[in-house]
Amino acid sequence: MAKIGYLFSGQGSQFPGMGSDLYQAEPKYQQVIDTASEVLNIDLSDLSVIDDPNNVQVAILAMSYGIYQTIVDDFPMAQGMIGLSLGEYSALTASQSLDFSQGISLVHDRSHYMDEAGQQNPGAMAAVLKINPQKVIEICNEVTGAYPANFNTTAQTVIGGTKSGVKTASEELKAAGAKRVVPLKVAVASHTPLMQPASDQLAKRLQTVEFNNPVVPVISNTTTKPFTAANVKATLRDQLIKPTHFSADLEELRKLKGFDTLIEIGPGETLSRFAKKTLQGIKTYHIDSVASLQQVREELKTED
Repeated sequence: MAKIGYLFSGQGSQFPGMGSDLYQAEPKYQQVIDTASEVLNIDLSDLSVIDDPNNVQVAILAMSYGIYQTIVDDFPMAQGMIGLSLGEYSALTASQSLDFSQGISLVHDRSHYMDEAGQQNPGAMAAVLKINPQKVIEICNEVTGAYPANFNTTAQTVIGGTKSGVKTASEELKAAGAKRVVPLKVAVASHTPLMQPASDQLAKRLQTVEFNNPVVPVISNTTTKPFTAANVKATLRDQLIKPTHFSADLEELRKLKGFDTLIEIGPGETLSRFAKKTLQGIKTYHIDSVASLQQVREELKTED
């Protein structure tokens, strides 16, 4: 029997009409989307609403939690969970640390805070490929307005900061041996000090939300340690201004609980690719459509 860990997608892999086929085919998924729509007073079954950039974060959370609710009874209990940035809210709802209705409202506000902070402090981000992450840290420390933002794998680090800072750091990283530096299509420098205004607003908002201890361990991007009811608010506050450590999270998850299978939930399969590069021999699946859902059900059923 498979020992399962779940990965919850972050922002960036969304696609037009995502989840619409699941809404038509899966009653539990439909129920989650309808609940989110009622809480937010928007129709997340409407393609124009799903595809609105202002609704990306809530659409991803609703999709991810809807998929989780659809499959949770099909497979053995998870050994652990990791979400990438926004995906941590999906993991916390799935692990029963955060009530879904509270969570979808919180993420709606988080999205608004980040947009406001991006307008106050316009930023840029770039993916740096095939250079030692420590070298990325060293160069960012030397460049005003440049910061390491995401440690995705040992071969991929994302930097963020001011446009001039990211431009200068990118040039220096290329000179230092980075194979490629790829600018990302974003206007918000997530996980850098430029998000301080959003972090401050989120800290106040989090005081209105109740959290429980997760029933399944959820490893934090920020601390690389499990979330608890005692540390979750401070950790989510800091998440906006400190780098993510997804690669280290995978290693921590492997130490915390034995597992041999990872299922990525939410749009895309970016995290599955990261996992394959980090954990040798791990089996990975992703679910973001009816077709991929059926594939996972059939393959894991066959293994059992």
